Amino acid sequence: MKSEFFARILSSIILIPILLFFIIKGGYLFNYFILICLLISIYEWIKMTNKKVYKIPGVIFLISSFFSVYYLRNKIPSDYTFFTMTLFICIFTDIGGYLFGKLFKGPKLTKISPKKTYAGAVGGYFFSLLFIFFFFNYAEYISDITILEFSVEKISVSILILTLLISSISQLGDICVSYFKRKSNIKNTGNLIPGHGGLLDRIDGMIFAFPITSLIIKIFF
Repeated sequence: MKSEFFARILSSIILIPILLFFIIKGGYLFNYFILICLLISIYEWIKMTNKKVYKIPGVIFLISSFFSVYYLRNKIPSDYTFFTMTLFICIFTDIGGYLFGKLFKGPKLTKISPKKTYAGAVGGYFFSLLFIFFFFNYAEYISDITILEFSVEKISVSILILTLLISSISQLGDICVSYFKRKSNIKNTGNLIPGHGGLLDRIDGMIFAFPITSLIIKIFF
């Protein structure tokens, strides 16, 4: 557990600044970055599903999912509120799920993914709300140091509901990808990221959260 935990921490320390660099730079750099991530994800998916009937539908889903990332990031070029929210709610949901699951253990959430527990689900919600309170309280300061603009006011009920919804979708996405890994008799989709496995293992929640968030933003905001 300790070696896996420290591998995760080290990977995150390296990956998060790289991710932030491309988000802040935007434009062609960001678009090329998500294109590379898309190609890696498709490669891992095809390798995992092999001759399964859902291989092509999965590829189509990944393309549409990454398009929603592009759409949300470029929808309002001067405002990155919902993009940043979605990205980091997924990240903090994953962190909270992992930490609470390891610390408190308890009953399993589902047989599809044996490591998922009810404690982990609660941890995912808790950490996502923790992030959103931090984000809304320090958005102006974050904007100053990252040169990203956020249209953030006070936390509303709708934002809290959206946070819990994104966190829920992220957790369901994680379970969904676990289901396909289980069907393929593999533990990870790859070994690209130490402590995490493949890229799909890292973004399994995001590929479901971004399309739904984009749809919600387009309809209600």
